[in-house]
Amino acid sequence: MSLASNARRAGPFSLPNLLTYGRVVAVPMVVAAMFWPTEGGMRWLALGIFVAAAITDFFDGWLARAWSQQSSLGRMLDPIADKLLVAACLLMLVADGTIKSWSLWAAIVILSREILVSGLREFLAELRVSVPVSTVAKLKTTLQLVAVGFLIAGPAGEAVLPGTIFIGLVLLWIAALLTLYTGYDYFRAGIRHIVDHDA
Repeated sequence: MSLASNARRAGPFSLPNLLTYGRVVAVPMVVAAMFWPTEGGMRWLALGIFVAAAITDFFDGWLARAWSQQSSLGRMLDPIADKLLVAACLLMLVADGTIKSWSLWAAIVILSREILVSGLREFLAELRVSVPVSTVAKLKTTLQLVAVGFLIAGPAGEAVLPGTIFIGLVLLWIAALLTLYTGYDYFRAGIRHIVDHDA
């Protein structure tokens, strides 16, 4: 069998799926690193693991499409891995006080939207209705990841780039606003199917 044929074999251990598994495994690793004091090497280690996991978010989907390795498992696990990574980091950032005061609302909006949209997607999946990911939703995800990256750097990042936390919080608020918009967009797209189902 040729290398090209092997590259295109979809399955639970295809490279795109392995990258997604890696992102799931990265979640407890980032959380563990963030348990250490906010200054010093452990904060940078947490950031390094987070950045590596975020990069796989792009490559797993790109490789799955390029190599025709899209699978039901990958489509299910990819958004779960994204949500686990962002949610776990947001909870840790709230716990260590990096996200506090009014900025807590930005984190609450992001987490609430992810739960609501996940529930909507699960319901629509039972009706065999697919809700495509919009360009704005992809931008929202990118901003979330960048914002969380700045905030993970946190106090350690301030020594290298003053204003690191402020930049992260501003980006987090922008992501939260986009989160509200995309959440409304998803519900607007799905509400017709919900009403038709109940009719």
